Amino acid sequence: MNTLLVILNLVVALIIIGLFIYLQKRHVSFSKRVLLALFIGILAGFVLQFVYGMQSTVTKETTDWLGIVGGGYVKFLQMIAIPLILVSIITAFTRLELKTNVAKIGIWIIGTLVVTAAVAAVIGIISALLFHLNADNISQGSVEIARSKELQDRFAEIGDLTLPQKILELLPANPFLDMTGARSTSTIAVVIFAAFIGIAYLGVKRKQPKEAEIFSRGVDAIFAIVLRIVKLILRLTPYGVFAIMTSTVATSDANAILKLGNFVIASYVALITMFVIHLLIVAIAGVNPITYIKKSLPVLTFAFTSRTSAGALPLNIETQRKLGVPSGIANFAASFGLSIGQNGCAAIYPAMLAIMIAPTVGIDPTSISFILTVVGIVAISSFGVAGVGGGATFAAIIVLSALNLPVGLAGVLISIEPLIDMGRTALNVSDSMVSGIVTSRATGSLEKEEKTEEVAI
Repeated sequence: MNTLLVILNLVVALIIIGLFIYLQKRHVSFSKRVLLALFIGILAGFVLQFVYGMQSTVTKETTDWLGIVGGGYVKFLQMIAIPLILVSIITAFTRLELKTNVAKIGIWIIGTLVVTAAVAAVIGIISALLFHLNADNISQGSVEIARSKELQDRFAEIGDLTLPQKILELLPANPFLDMTGARSTSTIAVVIFAAFIGIAYLGVKRKQPKEAEIFSRGVDAIFAIVLRIVKLILRLTPYGVFAIMTSTVATSDANAILKLGNFVIASYVALITMFVIHLLIVAIAGVNPITYIKKSLPVLTFAFTSRTSAGALPLNIETQRKLGVPSGIANFAASFGLSIGQNGCAAIYPAMLAIMIAPTVGIDPTSISFILTVVGIVAISSFGVAGVGGGATFAAIIVLSALNLPVGLAGVLISIEPLIDMGRTALNVSDSMVSGIVTSRATGSLEKEEKTEEVAI
């Protein structure tokens, strides 16, 4: 009986996917198809949970099969991420798209990411105080206790790493190993390696122009192929978003969400407030906020549903290009933004945790000195977390340990982690795009916004 129900669910899912194929053939805009996929996925997830239950065999097997579509889409995006970064940054040099030196671009991008992380920390602190978050009021079950132990074990693994050691981890010792994504800092290592190739090309071009020309043509050919692969994968976005959102909603614990609803609401108030600040920043940089929302909606929707910044990388770069950011800067910003200065995971989240946990050890969370300390540590660790990877979990571990707060208490939020992680990931992606726009404006290379080619996608 269960098998028949699973088959019935999958047939309905295939019909919905067929609907998206029909809409694509009717040239319905890409953004509308992605949004429709989001809403239908949410509805389908609720139906699965209401009819069969979150823990039922039917729900688990149905979402497992849907994982072929959703998880497969994410894997395809991750597959093309490293080749796209490598070739795009080299192409920025061969086509002279970088109108300023790489060091200046890097300083602007990283500076923007870290400064916005500090601002996000302040927003997180204010939201936590306004909603009176306090870990004393939250009970811990067996799942939360197990999560607390896991966090303490992870802290034991990274607790001895100093900030210089974390920064050293960014540098590529074996670029071919990093191209496999073997390390948590592989993406940034590939960016640095690609920059070295680009700088070397410029030197060869001055002394051996014929050889440089051959190299440039070869890179252009590879770049065209990679971009074509990216477009093929992006066409799968509505199907991936539908499958991912259905699985996420169907397996979310509604009771746990209600129990920790105050933290969920406080988190999203902080995330939305910081996104509004992003809009103000891009407006100051010369980009219409409405245009920014329209063109970034597909990538933010994907980041929200998939909870993966790395998987959103091709869409991130594509969106920045449409907003007028040169290819080279777009790649640098999107890549560094994966693990430096993440406004959601490395700023708002650990800052709110610090305020929530402080009363459990007798610290006044409203103390100005404590608040300034939290902001400072978040800003510094939002850069240093790149050396260890792991997103929000590692950011929380680093910040809480630096403040001498019990790391294990962060485990009380495990039941609502997927829900708040969706918003955090979307904000992280937005922050990397903002850094690309700000850097392009500061270096005088922000181009006229490209028109969105909906039919091409």
